[in-house]
Amino acid sequence: MTSGICVIIPAYNASRTIHQVVASALKHVEKVFVFDDGSTDGTAATASEAGAELIKSDVNKGKGNALKILFQKAADAGYDTVISMDADGQHDPEEIPHLINEHALHPDDIIVGSRMHEKEKIPRGRYNSMHVARFYISFCANQFIEDTQCGFRLYPLSLFQKIRLTKERYVTETEILMKAGDSGYIIRPVKIRAIYDDAGSHFRPVIDVAAIAAYVISYLQIKWLKEGLTSNRPFTYIPNNLRDRIAKHKNIDLLYQFIAVSVTLPSAVVFFLGYILLSPVFNNYVLVRRYYGGFFRILLASFMLPVLLIVSISEKVLKVMNIRFKLVDALIQWAYPNHWIPRK
Repeated sequence: MTSGICVIIPAYNASRTIHQVVASALKHVEKVFVFDDGSTDGTAATASEAGAELIKSDVNKGKGNALKILFQKAADAGYDTVISMDADGQHDPEEIPHLINEHALHPDDIIVGSRMHEKEKIPRGRYNSMHVARFYISFCANQFIEDTQCGFRLYPLSLFQKIRLTKERYVTETEILMKAGDSGYIIRPVKIRAIYDDAGSHFRPVIDVAAIAAYVISYLQIKWLKEGLTSNRPFTYIPNNLRDRIAKHKNIDLLYQFIAVSVTLPSAVVFFLGYILLSPVFNNYVLVRRYYGGFFRILLASFMLPVLLIVSISEKVLKVMNIRFKLVDALIQWAYPNHWIPRK
């Protein structure tokens, strides 16, 4: 049992799995907080019976809102570190000690579970989207992150005094990694099992992936504008910066994200030219120089996005015609390699 660390679990209609998750987590920490996010089944009662301290909402507002409330609840209760887990059983509580042991070695860092070593256990479409996502999110976070979509994480709560969370639902977890890394935090991986049960997941593959992608693109464009016009500046995030101020206004934020996505390819060309033309004057894009291939590789990857979409649609059409044709996997491995120069 480790003092100072608690487990937090956002839960929505998870009565089938929440008891086992809470009971197993309590073997390793003294306190588990569960936020029942407007469930319509017996999630609240089941979590309480298992020994969790319950926070209940009558309205479902999504995972991001639940996490923000749980972070504050843990801080108010005197904890300095939290481990976030999903309620659907896709994170094994028996692996909590792996995160705690890594935290003991690196108490100021963020620890994130990584499932990418068990590719064969991850649905093909999910693995491919995770591979592409980590390519771009890693640039936002100033370091390679093995698994950017895993919610099994350990956070020092001091982090949330230094970053402002503005997004909702599943985008929030991506926002945390990007802003933490862009503030100077180190994000360390810990290998965990890949457990998939789509019946218990509320992640919407199309809508939620699109929302995450739009935010990453809109964040990265502002970050690279700053990096491109300054020397030796990998860490660009400060609370209430331009991106945060835009996010305060939902309609303006949606419009900005739409514009950012629409100009992804031409903006990539502009950043590439800035990388080539301005680098003799000052050491801009210092982070990109830690990636083998530099901005040319990033430019190529960006132009591959529409190609991947076309090939993916073609594969699905051919599959209906009972023709097996798998090219997307090879294209992703080629276009989005994770060739980062090791951190010193």
